[in-house]
Amino acid sequence: MGQKIHPYGFRLGVIYPWKSNWYASRRDYIEALHEDVWIRKHIRSRLSRAGISSIDIERKGDQIWVYIRTARPGIVIGRKGAEVDRLRKDVERYTKKRVDVKVEDMNQASSEVRPDTDAALLAQGVAEQLAGRVAFRRAMRRAVQTAMRAGALGVRVACAGRLGGTDMGRKEWYREGRVPLHTLRAKVDFGTAAAKTTFGAIGVKVWVYHGDEVPHREQETERALARAHARAEKGERGAATKPGGARASVATKTEPAAAPVETAAPVEPAPEAAVPEAVKPTATKAPSKRKAAATPKAAEIPVETPVEPAADTPTEPEGGDA
Repeated sequence: MGQKIHPYGFRLGVIYPWKSNWYASRRDYIEALHEDVWIRKHIRSRLSRAGISSIDIERKGDQIWVYIRTARPGIVIGRKGAEVDRLRKDVERYTKKRVDVKVEDMNQASSEVRPDTDAALLAQGVAEQLAGRVAFRRAMRRAVQTAMRAGALGVRVACAGRLGGTDMGRKEWYREGRVPLHTLRAKVDFGTAAAKTTFGAIGVKVWVYHGDEVPHREQETERALARAHARAEKGERGAATKPGGARASVATKTEPAAAPVETAAPVEPAPEAAVPEAVKPTATKAPSKRKAAATPKAAEIPVETPVEPAADTPTEPEGGDA
């Protein structure tokens, strides 16, 4: 609780990369580390008014690459590249290795951070104004307004020391916007500078919030999910083009069964009360004239009676006398 931590080191490996990229054995590690510290200190002291934002170093074998990000590349390069050659020779003399110095201009459109929103350059600007006897409150407010107009989401500037030449040192700060120091994915730029005045040194710290950045692991997870969804949609489209394909079967499986529709039972007419046969009246219908004409009367129909042979008369055989 209450302890301070460097915003860049706190997010190192999460959203920020290392500023020194090389590998060394246990025996060579200490030497390489001291060389990096000396290179950065020498370049900043040599080019104190060049507006240097950061210095990145890469190593591979006996080769060293030094990348200088600056807002004033003309001062770093010098006339016909004389200043860069002088820096390269100084580093080669100290490290005894081949050195290549490259200058990156922050004013280009491809640059991620502009000079007006860079924390290191804002701190240097406030320190130069304090050394020039400008009121510290005015210098701090000017730095905050410049960064917010340039597109920063939040700025905080703090100064500590004998502010205004008082006998007792104190600390004052101004903030505009939000600066989430506890959020790991928040891109918080941090820079420091020291103003050497006649009544002592005054320290300047600047925090600039540039927005959130999704970590690399989460980006890979989101991309993998997007690819999986795309493959699934592509498979469904392919199945839909084939008649009777897998999509139809899946649809029949996934669709819920229709609820049975209740139909009213047919209403049967109530049966008539049983009436005994003796009581039931028999309806007699007169035959029609056509039917009566078609059917002959009983007296007119001739009746043929079969004639049977008499039993007394003998029958002679066909073959003659026996």
